[in-house]
Amino acid sequence: MKYLEKLLGDTSVEYDSIGNLISRIREKGKHEKNIKTVYSVSKIQGIVKAEDFRDRVIYSSDTSNYTIIRKGMFAYTPARLNIGSIGYLKSDIAGLVSPICVVFKINENRIIKEYLFFFIKSRYCINKINSLTEIGARFRFDFKRWKLIDIPLPPLKVQQEIVRILDKFDTLTTSIIEGLPREIKLRKKQYEYYREKLFTFKEGKVEWKRLGEVCNIFVGGEPPINCIKNSIPDDVNKYPIYGNGIEVYGFTDSYRIDKDAVTISSIGSNTGNIYFRKAYFTPIIRLKVVIPKFKNLLPKYLFHYLTSIKISSKKSCVPNMSAADVKSIKIPIPPLKVQQKIVHILDKFDILTTSISEGLPREIELRKKQYEYYREKLFTFPGGTNK
Repeated sequence: MKYLEKLLGDTSVEYDSIGNLISRIREKGKHEKNIKTVYSVSKIQGIVKAEDFRDRVIYSSDTSNYTIIRKGMFAYTPARLNIGSIGYLKSDIAGLVSPICVVFKINENRIIKEYLFFFIKSRYCINKINSLTEIGARFRFDFKRWKLIDIPLPPLKVQQEIVRILDKFDTLTTSIIEGLPREIKLRKKQYEYYREKLFTFKEGKVEWKRLGEVCNIFVGGEPPINCIKNSIPDDVNKYPIYGNGIEVYGFTDSYRIDKDAVTISSIGSNTGNIYFRKAYFTPIIRLKVVIPKFKNLLPKYLFHYLTSIKISSKKSCVPNMSAADVKSIKIPIPPLKVQQKIVHILDKFDILTTSISEGLPREIELRKKQYEYYREKLFTFPGGTNK
């Protein structure tokens, strides 16, 4: 607030309705036939070429009744404005938008287009838009309703400074969002590279055994009937039921596993999926449970190795693996200290990858909240009513 007061100096903030600052455009494609580009209005991307929107062309072959939009003009979908389907054209290439969209231009002597755009996306304005919905009617924001929403109008130079600040927050959030998949992909490649190196043993330097020789293989039991959380016994948390990577509530008197183990999905589209399970748990019938017989084979080492190889399933209409298939899988068994070192290294990579995939979404959410907080503050002027 002190920063805004400093920016304003001795000038005051004027308030006016958005409706007094904009003019509707009704010019149609049939009036200027050389305009061929068609744009779509989206919640996230704003105004984009129709062929780039959701990777497909989604407009009519006859665009004569489409509305012309030029650089700096706004377009919105009346039925989706409440969720933010609005944008302004940044391209120099004039185009057309669907007749279901409303197009308007602004009075550039009084308001900056970016300032108006940020304001419309603010919590205050979205709440105001929602409050103007007719009771019992499907949401639709007619153009005349802009007259019912007031906007603060500081001098243009102050508007420009507010836009500059919000642009910085917007760029930061976007860079984090776009960087997330790339960072996760790089970490996974790094993890797979080191995993391959760690499981490359010189010939004759390590003993190879079939799983059936060194592990007990169990077939999971049917999921119990009483899987409703409110009707389960007290010790359910000790023996949660595991399906294909999903924990569900349940209880059964048999098939309880009280040791660390590896499970392999053995039927359906998830066949071959491998998970490390800490004791205690109850596997469903679709899982094969693999537990080392001897102390010189670590369950976590077994997990990391099995995830490094391609486990094939029987070719049929429903992919599946039998206990015999699992028992036939061959694995290298280095000394215990080597196993511990491999587990230590690969666990670190696994934790790093997981922390990125879990930590960055949290970071994104925090940045969004920070951005929204400052956006609301930057539109709240001394003595203003938009609070």
